[in-house]
Parts: sequence; structure tokens; C-alpha cells
Amino acid sequence: MIFLLCFFLLFSSCASTPEPATPDNGEAADTQSSSENRDDPEGKEEETADEFFHYGDLPEGTGKLSVLGFDEIWAYLRTGREGWALKLNYPISDLVYFAAEIDIYGKLVDVPNRRNLSKFPGRVHLSVISNDRSRTHFILEPGSALRKALVADLLEAAKPYDGLNIDFEYIPGKDRDNFLSFLKELRDGLGNKMFTIAVQARSKTISDDIFNYEKITPLVDRVFVMAYDEHWSTSKPGSIASLAWGRSVTNYALKTVGPEKLVMGLPFYGRAWGDINPANAFSHSQIERIKKENAVTEVLRENGIPTFSYKAIVKVTAYYEDIHSINLRSSMYRDAGVKSIGFWALGQEDTSVWNFFKLNR
Repeated sequence: MIFLLCFFLLFSSCASTPEPATPDNGEAADTQSSSENRDDPEGKEEETADEFFHYGDLPEGTGKLSVLGFDEIWAYLRTGREGWALKLNYPISDLVYFAAEIDIYGKLVDVPNRRNLSKFPGRVHLSVISNDRSRTHFILEPGSALRKALVADLLEAAKPYDGLNIDFEYIPGKDRDNFLSFLKELRDGLGNKMFTIAVQARSKTISDDIFNYEKITPLVDRVFVMAYDEHWSTSKPGSIASLAWGRSVTNYALKTVGPEKLVMGLPFYGRAWGDINPANAFSHSQIERIKKENAVTEVLRENGIPTFSYKAIVKVTAYYEDIHSINLRSSMYRDAGVKSIGFWALGQEDTSVWNFFKLNR
């Protein structure tokens, strides 16, 4: 079947971390950004892009956006994008090098070479992912030979790096305590190296939550809250991270994690949804209905197997990020008391966005 899905495919190929199994969308809130009514009691004017340096061509009307300062600015960098997605003059304090993986045997594989980023002046953190619940269950079993070997491999792999970042997003509910003890074991073994974790966004306390912010925070140096995928590829269309939802997430994170350890994550990517998704399995009666509804008159046979084609108009709804939305959200986070932000992922952004950030020195 031939469908007009080019625009849909363009956006759906942009993916962040895997879709949440039970996304926490938070509660509805006032959608007006706090930055729109911010008081300036000292009468200090903020630096603007006209007084700053340029990383790319600025879209029309962006000269009045504020240049926002943060204590730390983090960014994920995928392996293979080192040569073009990262510019050394970007105001980035911390790179999360994505990613080493846990294979089907519970072994650490595909560890990125730290020397690929030898010229980057900031800190570089090795990111490790495990995106299979069954696999994660076995590697978290306390006292097992598999876990002991993995912890040893992780500590060894982290030696050339400034820190280790754990990004385990599919953890069986019964393994909550095992995961916490796993984090503690790594914390004890890393010594003075930074230890960070990426966690799914929350706007309230969830009973028996795997990612219990209050229990995780004492075990790590930074908690990177992935405040994106409010809507995902199989959800209804909507913002990757609406301002109202982001405000709820950051308020909860500031309360449970605290501003010193919190890194609020922001998306660079967008998504698109079509009102028709033909990629499915159909019964014979459903196939006959599709043929009738789309006026299919010609059925061919390919080596004896019936096949037909038809064209359909697909309505596509897309939500994405530009420098305005990123600046607005970042300003909202900063005004709420967030000291550090981070982005998924380098190479997905309009590079002119870097004109509007600076590191506080």
C-alpha cells in the first residue's frame, strides 16, 4: 500500500529515550509562563543575543530573546555524531556520551572511546543503557555473579571519564530495592567521580515508584529529569513537553531532588502523528472492508499471493521545538529556581539556539 507519509516519517525518526510505559502527565496548570510576568526589582536588563556571539543564522524576530545563564548546561551526544553535532565553543559544561549497552548476556558492550572527545573542555560522562525488563531483572540480582561482573566492568569503563550516567528505563517493579542497592554499589566504587542518573518525569509521588526521586537522590551527584515525551509516538498528538506539564514536573523535582542536584532535561526533537496508520495486521473481512472503502478495483497476484495498492490522504499533526519554545521553557525553569539544564540530544537542534545560553562563572 502506498501512503503519503513523507512528513510523518521525517519526524517519527526523531526519537529520544524509549517511550514511557506509564507516562505521568501531571495535572493541568496555568499555561502562562512565569517569565512573561517576571519582576526585575533591581532594574537590571538582561543580556540579549545582539550583545552575544552567533553559532548560526538567527531566525527573524529572535534578537529580543534573553540569553539565559545556568550553573551547568548538560547535553547528550550520540556516538557517531562527534564530528558534526558538537562545537567546542557551545556553552556546555557536561557531555553525556551515549551510550554503552548491556547485551543479552548481561555484559557491558559498545563502550564509547573517551579519546573521541579529548578536545572538549568540560566534563564527559559515560552513559549506560539497559532497555529490556527481563535483562535488567537478571543483572540487578544482588550477589549474583552477573551483577558482580557488570559492576566491575562499569567501574573499569568509567575510569577515563569524569563520571558515570545510568539510564535504565525499563526496570521491573519488584526490582526497585535491587536497583537502589545497585546504585549504592556503583556510588561506593566510583570514589570521587561524578555519578548521575536519568529518570522519567514525575509531577507527583507514585506508589511503589521505581524512580523514587527522594530515595535515589542521596545515592547520586545529579538527577537528570527527562522532562520530555509527555506525548510519544503511540499517544494522541501533543507537545513533547508542554509548559504547563513542564512546570508541574520541575516543581516536583525541585521539592524532591533539590536545586543542587537537579538537571532539568529539555527536548530538541519533535514528533508527528498521522490520522491513518496502515502498518497493521488485518483479518480477511478487514481487508475486504479496506478494499471497499478505498475503491480498490485491481487485485494483482505476486507468485500466487494477492496484493493491491491504493493512495490515501493522511492528515499529519506535528509538534516540535524551536529557539522560542526552548528559550521560553528554559526561562521558566530558571525562574523556578533550576540551576542546571540538559538537552536530548545534540544534532537535533537549530544550532542558533546556543546563542541564547551561557554558563554562569
